[in-house]
Amino acid sequence: MSAAPKKKTLAENGDKGIDTGLVTAITNGEDLGPIVRHAFESGKPEALFHQLRIIVKKKEVEIEELCKLHYEEFILAVDELRGVLVDADELKSMLSSENFRLQEVASALLLKLEELLELYSIKKNVTEALQTLKICVQVSNLCLTCNGHISEGRFYPALKTLGLIEKGTLQNIPVKAFRKVIEKQIPAIKLYIEKKVCCEFNDWLVYIRGMAKEIGQLAIGQAASARKREEDMRSRQREAEEQSRSGVGDCVYTLDVKHIDEDSVLEFDLTPVYRAHHIHTCLGIEEKFHDYYYKNRLMQLNLDLQISVAQPFLESHQPFFTQIAGYFIVEDRVLRTAGGLLSESQVETIWDTAIAKMTSVLEDQFSRMDAASHLLLIKDFVTLLGATLTRYGYRVAPLIEVLDNSRDKYHELLLFECRKQIADILANDTFEQMVMKKEYEYDMNVLSFHIQSSDIMPAFPYVASFSSSVPDVCRIVRSFIEDSVNYLSYGGRMNFYDVVKKYLDKLLIDVLNGALLNMIHSGNLVASQAMQIAANIAVLERACDFFLLQAAQLCGIPVRVVERPRSGLTAKAILKASQIVAYNALLNLVNSKFDEFMAVMSNVNWTADDAPEHANDYINEVLVYLDSILSAAQKILSLESMYKIGVGTLGHISDSIVSAFLSENVKRFTISAVMGIDNDLKMLESFADERFESTGLSELKKSTSFRDCLVEARQLVNLLLSNQPENFMNPVIRQKNYGALDYKKVATICEKFKDSPDRLFGSLSNRSAKQNARKKSMDMLKKRLKDFS
Repeated sequence: MSAAPKKKTLAENGDKGIDTGLVTAITNGEDLGPIVRHAFESGKPEALFHQLRIIVKKKEVEIEELCKLHYEEFILAVDELRGVLVDADELKSMLSSENFRLQEVASALLLKLEELLELYSIKKNVTEALQTLKICVQVSNLCLTCNGHISEGRFYPALKTLGLIEKGTLQNIPVKAFRKVIEKQIPAIKLYIEKKVCCEFNDWLVYIRGMAKEIGQLAIGQAASARKREEDMRSRQREAEEQSRSGVGDCVYTLDVKHIDEDSVLEFDLTPVYRAHHIHTCLGIEEKFHDYYYKNRLMQLNLDLQISVAQPFLESHQPFFTQIAGYFIVEDRVLRTAGGLLSESQVETIWDTAIAKMTSVLEDQFSRMDAASHLLLIKDFVTLLGATLTRYGYRVAPLIEVLDNSRDKYHELLLFECRKQIADILANDTFEQMVMKKEYEYDMNVLSFHIQSSDIMPAFPYVASFSSSVPDVCRIVRSFIEDSVNYLSYGGRMNFYDVVKKYLDKLLIDVLNGALLNMIHSGNLVASQAMQIAANIAVLERACDFFLLQAAQLCGIPVRVVERPRSGLTAKAILKASQIVAYNALLNLVNSKFDEFMAVMSNVNWTADDAPEHANDYINEVLVYLDSILSAAQKILSLESMYKIGVGTLGHISDSIVSAFLSENVKRFTISAVMGIDNDLKMLESFADERFESTGLSELKKSTSFRDCLVEARQLVNLLLSNQPENFMNPVIRQKNYGALDYKKVATICEKFKDSPDRLFGSLSNRSAKQNARKKSMDMLKKRLKDFS
């Protein structure tokens, strides 16, 4: 009993120095590797070995005590175990016999099982084969579908099918050879589709270039129609304004609404473009197609911008501009509908290229043109082109600027043509009064230019105050205004009335007035022609108001603006001045003719003894010619103009009579000759009074009558016939009766005045006291005039 406690004490003493961590790890079955590694690394393996030995000894003691504690139970367990071993041997023999029997029975079944397993293997292989075939058939069907789409030209579904093959089933194909074939064909098919759509796109490029001209023509035709509607509206507005001004008729206003959708009219196929763009997008090469489209269209534009050298620009300009218009209409549609195929910057770039070329071409061609109608025709089409492309958002200001810069060139050509036409008209005019037999002739030649002298329709045949050149010139001026407005309208200028007015003045002053002055100064006119020219100028001056009104109406300017003071044409004053030139030329011609008649006065018997019973022969010719001049003037000239001509001619006749007394051919004259001149002068005065009254000139209330124009000749004759000619030296009497006479002329004439020579045996008896007194008075006048000078 005492031995046990002693051992326990020893065990307890042996526990001293045992690592509890090591014990815990061993008890828990943990890995001792880290502890062992740490012991060796620290260089103290002996301590670990000592600890392990102590633990082993401790466990041996525990096992020994456990065996002593359960010894009886262990013996019983061993006995039971031996019994179990006997039972196990019996069971083993039974199992052996049963196994033998089972093997005998199952040998046949094993053969069947092997067959079954083989069948299962075959089934698995067949199933895998079917699955493989199913995938291959599915891929083959997709390939067939893709081929069908390609053969029918449906490339987008073909690409979708390729995408299904490439992304969905290609990697699942179990047959490597088949997969490699498919992988090889997919890029080839994509390349084929790309080439195919590019081929279609190239065909479209050819198609659209051929269609561009037609597209441009249709679009420009729409612009022309819109312009026509605008002109019609302006015309109706002008008519309404005229009716409103005149107060005649009721104005009816209507609103015409007509909308034309350009897309519905300008039909052209962009399907190949959309298709090619979409296909290239699906292929992932969208940028490549963008570049391809841009470069090809730019090459087409460069071809379109080439000027044809085979025909004049006048004939080729319309196809040239319609082609360009069609090109940019197509580009605008592509920009708006093709989903980013073109950028706005690209369109701006090609437009800048095109407009630079067009402006260069226009400037070059305009500089070469020598006909205003050609320049106007091209300008009109260019403005239609500008209006068309403006609707699509293109900037056409440089084109309009070229037209504005060619404005002076156009009007120079127009003025040159008008100068030639007016010169031909004046050269072919006979300057005889124009006769109109029908009312339509009156409307066409008079009313249409507002040059009628009365609003009452005259009887026909109607003899106008002007010659045939006047309406012809008016037609030229009207045409000039229309051509000028046509050129200046629909361009950059909104208010071009002042420009039209400036060129109209230039036409009337430089061309028309210049041509009239050249004809007046040519020296080839007779008096009747000069008179008719003066009448024509008066009518043309009156027509200036119509020309200005027409220019205002065509420019859309209110009539009230034209009717303002100092708003008229400068040409009106110039033509009025030219009338004076014409009147002076007429007077020179008439006076030259009178000089021929008055030259006959040298044949007058200046030393006659007896006074003639009748007037001298020359005065009849003078009166006949004077009557014809005044009668003609009364028909075609105004009273004011007729008055000027009458005053000028009669004054010249008076001067001619006085000059006849002063002529060196007249050495001396007698009182009988003066009496004859007095008879002539009385006839002139009678004619002057009659014409002054019958023609209505007296109603002008002029301070000088026709008789007054003969005052110098009358006062001279009165002085020579006076019984007291010395009264001339009396200032009061001279101012009252002889105010028109000049001292020196009177002195010269009086020196020539000699009384009748003394007759043989009759000088003393026949000379009366009255004659002697007149002679003495005349001698006194001569002496005093000589002293005065």
